[in-house]
Amino acid sequence: MNINVRGRLMDLSRPRVMGIINVTDNSFFQGSRYMQDDDIVRAAAMMLEHGADILDIGGCSTRPGSEEVPEDVERERVCRAAGLILGKFPEAVISVDTYRSSVAAAAVSDYGAAMINDISGGELDEGMFPLVARLNVPYILMHMQGTPRTMQVNPHYDDVVADILAWFSRRMAPLRESGVRDIILDPGFGFGKKADHNFEMLRRFSEFRIAGMPLVAGLSRKTMIWKTLDISPDLALNGTTALNMAALMKGASILRVHDVSEARQVVLLFEKIYPTGIQFDHYS
Repeated sequence: MNINVRGRLMDLSRPRVMGIINVTDNSFFQGSRYMQDDDIVRAAAMMLEHGADILDIGGCSTRPGSEEVPEDVERERVCRAAGLILGKFPEAVISVDTYRSSVAAAAVSDYGAAMINDISGGELDEGMFPLVARLNVPYILMHMQGTPRTMQVNPHYDDVVADILAWFSRRMAPLRESGVRDIILDPGFGFGKKADHNFEMLRRFSEFRIAGMPLVAGLSRKTMIWKTLDISPDLALNGTTALNMAALMKGASILRVHDVSEARQVVLLFEKIYPTGIQFDHYS
């Protein structure tokens, strides 16, 4: 299971770690906010040293209830960070975390980003799918019910996994028709889901493999962890580690995390337990 990252194949049959770099001042986890140039480069250096395979740069907080930042502000933040990181670490694989096609276009075409991570699955900007097809870069198709501002206002599903699978099928069709080959799926933990939805998604995570695409698990320090444990996001690393191992055992291809070193340790231990990976003969 390979994806083409700027002419290089990345093997996703073994788990990968994606480090989060938020160039924002209001992301939900304060430890992931990097606004100053030196802080951005320092964070990237540490994540790469600790084994990050991908660095995911976001310039607009999508925490529940968050307001949009102006498009030009998001574009400046993301592009500045990508330029700083690739100027120092030219071999780094940069993903741009945005639902705006203009931000993605600038980050990929002008600043060297190699992947697009879209929390809206193309639903918040109709220009995103044509752009992905034109740029021919890997695309993370994430499910979200509503918008960041409204997504946690009483989300409802008949069957959360079946409903998301049906949504994936509908959204993948136009991507494939336009020639996009490298599609990665993210069911979107915490994006328009109640805690019970999130835990059911994780319990049944292997069912998302039926689509035949690599899977992202974005569980890091999420509300489902710290509210369940009655702690703060700052204290949610242990819970994150536990759920990341559960996600790998259910077929996750990429762990999207704030804490790269700990996630890499999870991957190494997983690979010791399952040196040839886990073969899924059915989805349950």
